[in-house]
Amino acid sequence: MIKTDILIIGAGPTGLFTVFEAGLLKLKCHLIDALPQPGGQCSEIYPKKPIYDIPGFPEILAGDLTRNLVEQGKQFQPGFTLGERADTIEKQDDGSFIVTTNKGTKHQAPVVAIAGGLGSFEPRKPQLDTINRYEDKGVDYFIRDPEKYRNKKVVIAGGGDSALDWSIFLADVASELTLVHRRNEFRGALDSVEKVRELKMLEKINLITPAEVVDLKGEEHLNAIIVEKEGERKFIEADYFIPLFGLSPKLGPIGNWGLEIEKNAIKVNTFDYQTNVPGVFAIGDVNTYPGKLKLILCGFHEATLMCQSAFKIIHPDKKYILKYTTVSGINGFDGSRKEAPKAVVQAIG
Repeated sequence: MIKTDILIIGAGPTGLFTVFEAGLLKLKCHLIDALPQPGGQCSEIYPKKPIYDIPGFPEILAGDLTRNLVEQGKQFQPGFTLGERADTIEKQDDGSFIVTTNKGTKHQAPVVAIAGGLGSFEPRKPQLDTINRYEDKGVDYFIRDPEKYRNKKVVIAGGGDSALDWSIFLADVASELTLVHRRNEFRGALDSVEKVRELKMLEKINLITPAEVVDLKGEEHLNAIIVEKEGERKFIEADYFIPLFGLSPKLGPIGNWGLEIEKNAIKVNTFDYQTNVPGVFAIGDVNTYPGKLKLILCGFHEATLMCQSAFKIIHPDKKYILKYTTVSGINGFDGSRKEAPKAVVQAIG
């Protein structure tokens, strides 16, 4: 039996940051993730994707962000159960929970924080009869290594942030980059839309809207796509076709834990992101509440508030007084201490 203070389901960015926030409160964490390494989607699906909305980083690659988060939490010595899926949860007489994985590993904690991102997921595929034939032979649903497309002819389909961001990034990598979207309007950030249109004017991106990819061509490997625009079909040479239509999320076994679910997400309150089951919290993309935004920085905020309530559950007889890290420094579980700069004036009475 693995025992800890906070059991975190999901080792993506939100789960990893929870380790740090809990550590400041001297709470120990253990993380469970079905993937073989920490980082969630940022490590598994798009480690080379640039992220632009992390405070203090004008631009950071998803893989670098997760590596930094792992490094930040190391001082608090978290435990990991990787390559296993959290399957069942049982509440004990003492109020704690036992979570068992699909491989039978048991974990016990007074607080459970579900930070599973989108849960288990699969890409939304375009409705093309030939799509399966070219998977791993020119059709990719995720971009793990942009260098794969160096000096290649690439066609991206989609109208969201992922399609826009990758089109902008690969415009300087591919020999020819085409973005196809079925509408003239895009769903992504306005800055990204403007950048794509600017790259079109500079002839770095071939933008085709409103249009759809209707067929794929090639023998052993993809070598062309057929695009239909206003009833007319156009043949476009392509080494790779990347449809970025988002992911189809599934909560998996967590959906059977007696939690209140709305549109495949876990409902929480906005005080501390606790679910309808006391002691079980949901933070990051896996939760839902009025005004919810699925952003990594929002997950960080939710994790911070969740840890405050977790402290009260674990130590009901103690009172925690918030002190800024610039004043108090950081105390690790190994007894080490990173002192605050001496120039900082302590203003806490």
